[in-house]
Amino acid sequence: MSSPPLILPVIQNWNCHNCAGCCKQHEIEITAEEKERIEKQRWDEDKSIPEGQPVIIKTGLSPTSKRYRLAHQSDGSCIFLNEQGLCRIHAKFGEPAKPLACQVYPYAFHPAGNQIAVSLRFSCPSVVSNLGKRVDQQTDEIKKIVDQVLPKRYKAPAAPGLTSKETLGWPDTLKVVGTLNQFFEMKDTRFLINLLRAISWVELIEQSRFETIRGERLDEFLELISQATAQEIPGDRKLDRIAPSRLGGIQFRLLAAQYARKDTFADSSRGLTRRFSLLMSALKFTFASGGIPPLQDRFKSVPFSLLEASFGELPPECEKLFARYYRVKIQGLHFFGAAYYEIPFVEGFYHLALMFPAIMWIARWIAAGEGRSTLIPEDVNEAMSIADHHHGYSPAFGMPHFRSRVRNLSRSQDIKKLISWYGQ
Repeated sequence: MSSPPLILPVIQNWNCHNCAGCCKQHEIEITAEEKERIEKQRWDEDKSIPEGQPVIIKTGLSPTSKRYRLAHQSDGSCIFLNEQGLCRIHAKFGEPAKPLACQVYPYAFHPAGNQIAVSLRFSCPSVVSNLGKRVDQQTDEIKKIVDQVLPKRYKAPAAPGLTSKETLGWPDTLKVVGTLNQFFEMKDTRFLINLLRAISWVELIEQSRFETIRGERLDEFLELISQATAQEIPGDRKLDRIAPSRLGGIQFRLLAAQYARKDTFADSSRGLTRRFSLLMSALKFTFASGGIPPLQDRFKSVPFSLLEASFGELPPECEKLFARYYRVKIQGLHFFGAAYYEIPFVEGFYHLALMFPAIMWIARWIAAGEGRSTLIPEDVNEAMSIADHHHGYSPAFGMPHFRSRVRNLSRSQDIKKLISWYGQ
């Protein structure tokens, strides 16, 4: 049985450039079959691995648990990462010998009816910088990975919800996704305008009922509300910096703090001390007084107030980066349904929309830590890599309390305020 057709992002390049970032910030779970294969590679006899150092760790509290992960070195790196930043398994036995999770990254595959939508994780710096060969020219290589990821008798799930109450079939759901993507294809308007238009358009989707809107009628409806949104927010509109509400500011800082954390499973401080430290940090983010707690080594403690001033217009390079980021995530269905905690389309886009102010807040933190009050593209690139590490993968973002936070920010119109406040 051949694999389903792929929906590939036509605007994204990628090849691995051996930065080893993925080998330093991810826990790699392996199957029992992969465990057996690695054990047969006889790493206990390889002098590059410290004597007595296990290469595989059993996880789970149950004595009968059959969950395993690769071990880590003292600095948090994967046990198989060598001094040159290369994978020991890959170097010795070839790429197919590596765990599947390592072969897949940074790709992400999501059901799209009788097709598979391909997205990428921008936690990879090469994805952020758009380095390498065009993804849509790597179909054969990607299909080999997809064939390993999909079950042998793969059957596409039903289309995810449009809202909590409305569900369309796959053809109509993909029409809605395609129309949303068009907002970020517009090159004659600023990215902020396109993002605000997309939010207003999604709000109209949320308020609508689709019992009789299908097929051609859906096409007409989507075109109609797109035109209404363009008239509501003209392309030449000057955006004022409107501060979020007090409660919205608190909820956003807590959200941004979760994106800024570096939760590696190799972290040795995962006990009560770690939990107490996170609690104290959460209190500081709530009240925003004094210095920002440096949640990982990359950050310096600077006053919260520094991040609230204007950092100037978004650099042109960053406009293009964000447009590409949103197009890849939308085309790859990387914000709702199976790709994102089974969240409906509308709610998922509110989460995705909040990625922009979260990334910009982190970028300001990076710049302020280096004594600058304006942003350079490198700040935004790094901030996007930090934040997108969690997008769709950290369990916290699918929890009821986090989803409630996002819903509150959308209902209070604070998402739009946060975009204009931190975007200029």
